[in-house]
This record gives sequence, C-alpha cells and structure tokens, in this order.
Amino acid sequence: MFLRIIALALLLSLTAAAKPPQLSPKDTRVKIEEILKAHVSHHELTPELIARAFVNYLDEIDPGKTYFLKEEVQPWINPSTELLLETVANYKKENFSNFEAIHEAILPAIERRNAIEKQIVNAPLPKDVKAEDFKNLEWAENEEALINRILSIRSLQIDAAEKLDHDIKAQFMLRLEKRRLKHEEELITESPKTRQKLVLAYVLKSVSCALDSQTAYFTPAEANQFMIQVQQRLFGIGAQLRDDLNGFTIVRLLEGGPAKDGNAMRVNDKIIAVNNEPVVGMDIIEAVELIRGPKGTPVNLTILREYGEEKREEKLDIKIIRGEVVLTETRLEKSYEPFGDGVIGILHLYSFYQDSTTSSTADLRDAIAELKRNHNLKGIILDLRNNAGGLLPQAVSVTGLFIKKGIVVSVKDNTGQVQHLRNIEDKMAWEGPLLVLTNKTSASAAEIVAQTLQDYGRAIVVGDETTYGKGTFQTFTLESANYGKINPKGEYKVTRGRYYTVSGKSPQLVGVHPDIIVPGAFSQLEIGEKYSKYPLESEQIPANFEDTLSDVPSSHRTEIVRLYKFNLQPILNTYTSYLDVLKKNSALRIEQNKNYQNFMKEISKKELSSENVENFGLSDLQLTEASNILKDLILLMQESLTPPIQSPAAA
Repeated sequence: MFLRIIALALLLSLTAAAKPPQLSPKDTRVKIEEILKAHVSHHELTPELIARAFVNYLDEIDPGKTYFLKEEVQPWINPSTELLLETVANYKKENFSNFEAIHEAILPAIERRNAIEKQIVNAPLPKDVKAEDFKNLEWAENEEALINRILSIRSLQIDAAEKLDHDIKAQFMLRLEKRRLKHEEELITESPKTRQKLVLAYVLKSVSCALDSQTAYFTPAEANQFMIQVQQRLFGIGAQLRDDLNGFTIVRLLEGGPAKDGNAMRVNDKIIAVNNEPVVGMDIIEAVELIRGPKGTPVNLTILREYGEEKREEKLDIKIIRGEVVLTETRLEKSYEPFGDGVIGILHLYSFYQDSTTSSTADLRDAIAELKRNHNLKGIILDLRNNAGGLLPQAVSVTGLFIKKGIVVSVKDNTGQVQHLRNIEDKMAWEGPLLVLTNKTSASAAEIVAQTLQDYGRAIVVGDETTYGKGTFQTFTLESANYGKINPKGEYKVTRGRYYTVSGKSPQLVGVHPDIIVPGAFSQLEIGEKYSKYPLESEQIPANFEDTLSDVPSSHRTEIVRLYKFNLQPILNTYTSYLDVLKKNSALRIEQNKNYQNFMKEISKKELSSENVENFGLSDLQLTEASNILKDLILLMQESLTPPIQSPAAA
C-alpha cells in the first residue's frame, strides 16, 4: 500500500518533465480569468494572491531550495507593495515580466549549483542525516550553507541507496543525477519561445495554487496522467517501465494489457526505440507518451532480450496493437475471512471511478452479491484507506448500497446556492453489520461515504484519529476530454465550493473522526489538508435529515415527492449500545499485542518506510483489528437477539 502511494507521488512529480504547453500571454490571462470567475472565494487577482504566486513560482523551479540563496529571493518572498501592484497591472496587459525575472535569476544559480557539484565530488558526507531535517526548509543564508544542504541531501540519498543491490544502487544515483540535469536543461532552454511557454506554464501553476490547495493548472502531459488516475484506465500496451539509463526495462506486465495478452513482451525486456525513434537517454515520461496512443493503433518497439544463464542479448522488433488497460488493482480488492458459520467480507475500494463499462458502485454491488451468493455473509468491512476520492456521483451511489433513500451530500457553490445529492434507490445491497475503515489518506469522496454512513448510524467508522480533511469540490476542464483531445494549452481544476454530509458537517480541514480509533501506518504523520499551503476554512450548514426538497424547482416537486418521499433512511442507533464495549475490547487487544505496540513505537518516530511497516509480522495490523471489532459487534448483536435460557421450575 505504502509503495503504491510512493509510486503515484513519483509518477506525478515526473509528469512536469514533458514539453511546455502551447501558451501565449493572452492564453495565460484568459485562463487565469476563467479560474477566478469559477472559484469559490477569489474572483480577482489581488496583490495578496500575487505574493503567494511569487512564492509558488520559486517553489516550482527550486522545490528543494538547493539553487537560490536567501538574499537572491528576497524581492519575491518579501515583495514591496509597488512590485505587487505593478504585477497586477501588468497581468491585465498580458505582461508577465516580473515572473520572467524570477526565471532569469535561476540561470546563474544553476551554474553555481553545477560548480558546487564538481567541487564536492569527493567531499565527506554528514552523518545521521534525517528526512525531518528538510521539513519547513528556509533558503540557505550563504554558499557554505547551500553546500552543506546539498551534501546532506546526498548523504540521505546514499543512505537509501545502500539498502539496494550494488548494481541497482549505482543506477539509482545516476538516475537522480539525470533527473536533476533534465530539470536544469528545461529551465535554461536557449529557445526564447520555449522559455516563454515554460514561464507562462509556471505562472498558471503558481497563480492557480495560490487560490487554495486544490485549485491547479495541468500541462497536457499532467492532464493526461490526471485522467488516468481518475478513470483508472489508459490506452497503451499495459507495461510498467523503469529507467535504466541505457533503455527502459519492463518491470511488470499489467493483466488484460496487450503486451501480456499477446505474450509478445516479457518482464526484463529493455525498450531502446519506439517506432524507430531511439529512447535511450530520453525522459521516462516522454518515452511513455511515445508508447501510449489511441486504442487499435500499432506501436513498434525495439527491445533487447536476454537468454540463458550466459545472458546472451538479442535485439527484437515487436509490433503491438494498443488497447485499453484498466488498472483493476487500483480500483477494488475483494477478500473474505471465515467467521463462525459464515464469513466477513473485506472490500477495499481505492477510488471512486466510472467509465463506459463499469463503476465503483457496480463493482461493489457485484462483489457483495457474490459474497451473499457463495457464503453466509455476516458483516462487511468497507476499507477506504488510501482512497483519495474520485467522482462525486459515485460517492453518492456507493453510499446508496448501504442506506435507503435520502440525502447523502450537499454542495454549496461559489454563488452560495446549496444543492442536495440524494440516493434514490430503494434496495440496499447490504443491510447487515457494516464497518468503514479509514486512515489519514482517506479523502474527498471517501470522506463523504464514511461520514454519511456514520451520520445515519448505518456504519461504525474505525481507523486513524482523522481522515485527510478535504471538504471542497472542484470542476475539471478535462473531465470530458477523451484520450488525445486534451487541450494543448493545458487544463485546470478549480475549487467551486464545499460539500457537507447529511449532518451539515464538512470534513474540510477537520476530517472524519472515527467511532473507534485504531492507529495505522500513517497515523503519526502530518498528512492532511490542514498541512497544505493555502487551505480553505471549514464551514457548517444546518442538518438535512428531514429532506424538504427545497433545492428542487416547485414545478417538479410534487412529482418527485410521489416517487421519492417513502422508504427514507432514518437515523439509526443500532450500534450505539455496543460502542463502549467495542472500544474497551479494542484498546485492550492493542495494548496486549506486543507486535502492535512495537509497530506504534516505530510509527511514532515519524520516519516510516515500506520496509519497517512490513516488518510487523507481514500483516495489516489495522485491518486485523478492524476485523476483530466487527466480529465483536456481530457476536454482541447476536447475543442481544438470543432469548435467555429459562431455568427449570423447582418441583
């Protein structure tokens, strides 16, 4: 799980390495105006937003603070009122020269960085460097401090590399160097037109994320990657690649992908050319973009394949017809465990998705039906850990699998208008004991589902002390974009408003609080909306358990009442009387479990890695405890339904 999150973060960071979008100054102004018009609270570009954008621009081009010195960035981290007002006025004239000045300033800083790299090739490295040392970094005061920072980063990288095999270690360090040089190459491009497009792309990124933590501009490559995340599908050959500097090695073939179905490709094949274009030395994102393409079109791959113990290498040309690859393992994972004369179903939903063939709701409904058909299903754990959200309508319909009719979530947009999204389905997929498992990375749509089921008393929520805390909704210019039709000028998402569950509470900043706290791998880490740069504040609206249909036009209300206003979901207290016992039992189990106690000591160090998570019995301790809680609940509910045994009357 941890590796999946790290891999996703790496993938997102790499997407910025693609070619800049086809932007002009006018395009940039128009897009900023579109974003401001749609935003929930910021409707004009103010000096305050420009000040944020300056800081964001610096973070875009020097994210690790390893190029600039503090004195060099002073004009932008502490801008004068005159500079801010001038930048606002220039923006209206489609003049972004003050941002261009930041970009020009990075060029001599890159030269200095490269001189430092040569200077410290054989320098001794600091000892006992920790990742926490780089939290909330300030700009280096002088060149000596900058050198020490770069050496400390190298020490941390080498420490990580030491855990790898010797050959992989060398490639890992070379890959890091290649990535740095690639970033520098893009920043110092000699083409004035290319540099202007790059600056304008950074301006859009910097201004967008100055509005709030969820508003963002995407380059075309980033937009394409974003759609893959939302839809959990892509068009290509279905292979995961690793950059080995001398080619791209296939490390995994995805189920259902053309590369695996045709048996044409093998793990460890090394791609050296795509459609006769050499890819050795190319950025991995550029190489992947060459391989991907519309469904049904061919792609010709030149590969190197090793044979036998002597590792004889042969060059092959392979033609593959691209297809649609559904990333099923990042959608839904199904399992069950025996309990008494039945089973407990465990359904791990990783995202809220929908495409032309299926959806998270349909897949969950089918999984529940299969469990009921093949087993005596006694309870369900809906595992929403590491679920960052997805499509809002899917959150509503997934919730509807477990409740009767009623409001699931309310949204208030930038006009202040409130709209209620309802479950209108009569039949529940599962009416029995239900537990929702969450952690600090459960966000957005996952928080809607967890909190709504908790609001209605339909489920017990178990997990970390809080969830991520994303209670805002965004609209996407790329939602309707099909593959290959992404705007060459880029796309954006903008925060339009907040959402609230039926209780009127919004998880924005505060998250969803579980009924029973069961700490997991991320419970001690500073993860969540409240740790982001510019989060929107939280709000609350009146509860909506009594649905007045006030948001429905009066002309339609009578007809809707006839179809909707029966079999509504009431507030339940099914689990209330059991909660104290469940909490007590859980706390005692965790306290007496030495493995769990060691795990909690490890996560308290806040230096979590996949390795030390996996050291704890190779088991998911949080899920195991959630299962124990559900078993306790089922037993307690059965006991309450069992009539007491009567003693025989005395003669």
